[in-house]
Amino acid sequence: MATAPELHDTVDPFTAMESLRAALDGVGIVLPSLAVDPASPTLRLVDLGRVRADVALRLADALRGAAA
Repeated sequence: MATAPELHDTVDPFTAMESLRAALDGVGIVLPSLAVDPASPTLRLVDLGRVRADVALRLADALRGAAA
């Protein structure tokens, strides 16, 4: 029996990555390693990469601000 596609199956990882990049840029955050993971095409993973500790804190603050 066929099932409806999961949301993650319909989202283009390149579009998601560019959307995230633009949103982060809007709050002054750059993730230099942000990329689509080529090793997992069926999973459509976006690799956030590694960041310095100060950037991680700024990202956490931005997320907290958006949640408020």
